Amino acid sequence: MKKALRKIGILLLAVLIGFLYYYITIPAINIHSRGFWIFIIGGVVLFFVLLTFAFAKSQKDMKNTPIVKVGFVVTGIFILVFIIGSILSSPIVNAAKYQQLLNVNDREFQTDIKEVSFHQIPILDKDSAELLGNRKMGSMVNMVSQFEVSSLYTQINYQGAPTRVTPLEYASPIKWLTNHKEGIPAYIKINMTDQNVELVKLNQGIRYSESEYFNRYIYRHMRFSYPTYIFDSFNFEIDDSGVPYWVCPVKKYTIGLFGGETIGRVVLCNAVTGETIDYDITEVPTWIDRVFSAELLIQQYDYHGTLKHGYLNTLLSQRDCLKTSDGYNYLAMEDDVWVYTGVTSVSGDESNVGFVLMNQRTRETRFYSIEGAEEYSAMSSAEGQVQHLGYKATFPLLLNIGSEPTYFIALKDEAGLVKKYAMVNIKRYQIVAIGDSVLECEKQYISLLSSNGITNEVSQEIQKITGEITKIAQAVIDGNTHYYIMVTGSNAIFDVPVVDYINIIKFNEGDTITFEYAQGIDKNTVYSIE
Repeated sequence: MKKALRKIGILLLAVLIGFLYYYITIPAINIHSRGFWIFIIGGVVLFFVLLTFAFAKSQKDMKNTPIVKVGFVVTGIFILVFIIGSILSSPIVNAAKYQQLLNVNDREFQTDIKEVSFHQIPILDKDSAELLGNRKMGSMVNMVSQFEVSSLYTQINYQGAPTRVTPLEYASPIKWLTNHKEGIPAYIKINMTDQNVELVKLNQGIRYSESEYFNRYIYRHMRFSYPTYIFDSFNFEIDDSGVPYWVCPVKKYTIGLFGGETIGRVVLCNAVTGETIDYDITEVPTWIDRVFSAELLIQQYDYHGTLKHGYLNTLLSQRDCLKTSDGYNYLAMEDDVWVYTGVTSVSGDESNVGFVLMNQRTRETRFYSIEGAEEYSAMSSAEGQVQHLGYKATFPLLLNIGSEPTYFIALKDEAGLVKKYAMVNIKRYQIVAIGDSVLECEKQYISLLSSNGITNEVSQEIQKITGEITKIAQAVIDGNTHYYIMVTGSNAIFDVPVVDYINIIKFNEGDTITFEYAQGIDKNTVYSIE
């Protein structure tokens, strides 16, 4: 009787250990998941070890019992299958398949990348957004002692503006214990063009998040709802009504057991209610902006660029091998978020042969053949203009300024605050414009393009108009006061920065004024007034 109870106890212990391991690590029950194989191999070893203890009569029997031999054989088979599966799934064996994972289309820069108003240019990177988010949280006296700001800061397009959103999270396990019944009360939304930070309070708190415990921990909630799905990292987004969701991409493996990783499905989870909707990748709602991570897209493009002539070529002659540059940024275009990165040769020179844009929702990839400086050379060039101030450049954003492919760079001080802006011509990175505001930087850059004999800037021809002021309005942009003026004989709006033209404060409605200006998309940039 005691021996039977001992055996039952040992088996129950094995089941308990297996359950706890699964509950904590939550691997997908899927042969394509490496975590599942580790779980199985570990479970097999534990099972046979405990089985040996349960049925062996002595220490000598433990070494000689057939259970030990069977355990070694079964464990070896699983390990062998894992190793062989890994090798047969690798680029070494499947170079051609990996090279074709991504379909890349050659496109024209001028056709796709339109000139944008400086009010549409995202002037914040993730680090700057975090500073603003933490500062906003610090001002919320009733919340700051209980909650912190998550470091997610997902970039999305929200109502036509580049925006970063991130949820709050519990400040500690104790704060979770006292607040989890109501959930997380708000999330932070930051407009990346005007630096407006908003703490969005919810009628019902977020109950499923990365800072929850037990079954409301978002990854565990999704695992128990979809036990066979292999999830990529989750993204926090909001729909057009401001409702918070977790966007949960589901990995798909197309080469062998573990190779050819891509995204095949997306599960949408309401962060408040926990309700889920499962979509095929072709049916994802258009308001969702991030399905494919930047890292996955860049990895697939590197396979495309380096494996054209097989795997051995990447190690030996490296003929026609191209790779993405070290870094990336995001571009808001066509109501989607695109990953931008340069393309350079694997030899590591300091120039790009072009750049790619990769859609994070659809995986559409566009290549633009434009030779010029790689991003870090442009960053160094911009820093050189303000070396006496010690400002550091952020990774560039690709823009069309004056019909020229241009790096737009924010320059930050030691505290991480944006102090100046730079525009660097991609083809001729010696052309660098610096300004305290985006408008001032753009104006200097257009002037440099003209003085350096770059001719394709028709939209920036200086024009002149005289008329009576019919309407005048005032606004503060990037900390600087601007006057927006309309005159007789034109439906255009003229933007006059007070810091550049202090005499504008003398003018009122009914006065006659003369502008020299350059045409823009939604306003005209003034270069002189009379």
